[in-house]
Amino acid sequence: MTDSRMATARLGEAGPEVGVQGLGCMGMSFAYGPSDAKESRAALERALELGVTLFDTADAYGAGENEKFLSPFFKANRDEVVIATKFALSIPPDDPTRRVIRNDPPYIRQAVEASLRRLDVDVIDLYYMHRRDVNVPIEETVAVMAELVREGKVKHLGLSEVTADELRAAQGVHPIAAVQSEWSLFSRDIEANVVPAARDLGVALVPYSPLGRGFLTGSFTNADKDLTSDDFRRQQPRFTGENAAANVALLEPVRAIAEAHDASPAQIALAWVQQQTTVHDLPVIPIPGTRKPGRVEENATATEINLTADELALLEPIAAKVAGDRYADMSFASAGRE
Repeated sequence: MTDSRMATARLGEAGPEVGVQGLGCMGMSFAYGPSDAKESRAALERALELGVTLFDTADAYGAGENEKFLSPFFKANRDEVVIATKFALSIPPDDPTRRVIRNDPPYIRQAVEASLRRLDVDVIDLYYMHRRDVNVPIEETVAVMAELVREGKVKHLGLSEVTADELRAAQGVHPIAAVQSEWSLFSRDIEANVVPAARDLGVALVPYSPLGRGFLTGSFTNADKDLTSDDFRRQQPRFTGENAAANVALLEPVRAIAEAHDASPAQIALAWVQQQTTVHDLPVIPIPGTRKPGRVEENATATEINLTADELALLEPIAAKVAGDRYADMSFASAGRE
């Protein structure tokens, strides 16, 4: 890819203009095994050079350490970056391995203040509800988030892993700029209801894990054998045992199309996600995660690849054949509530 900046798209009808591909920053300090801080900082800088302006984090990533790590980069480039962070996954003091979903008003206010301190900024550009607590009416949660906008602590609101009905209810309280959900060649459940609702409401889609947490790139074939013991992908059913073996076989069309384009499988998988903006007629800004400058460049190049109708047809059957759920506990996802 040349160093010309990538195209842009708007988050929601009145949200910020961002590069058509963002950067997921979680792995720089959490979840995917050891990381190199110097290399991660170089990846951030390279992304910005190429036109990536949406940088995604959350308070739950490393119990706030990810926000702290990103803070110097954000401060140095405040006028160029769009900071997205999230609340809702509370970490019990007595068990740092657990995540408890909280959407109650007192917790939201506590969480936003903590994120502002860690990020060392005056305002968060895009503030997401990370996960849905079904015991709290979503209208109540979004009403508190809307108060944060009026108070100048947050500019725009987002939701993650919500159903179409939840999105509509939230939009009735305050404009929602973006919905973040898993969307890739391996995970397409949101296309049935969430994507049409987002299109009708003027909400952008921000796919996380567009590379199937690295599985679609071919960087690993079995989490138990290929990844370190502290890598949380070892807990995800589709990446281990017989499921992993079955899913590896599904990648053959991706590899064949990659060869035809003189591209990598990762670039084809990302190009497919990028092209959903045309297929579904709404802004789609995937946030592939990486901590290597070379991977940032590789991923950004995918924005320039156009897949043919025949190639899209070859990729179409993959998701229906995937073995294993996204999470061991699917209550963390919206699919079971549709």
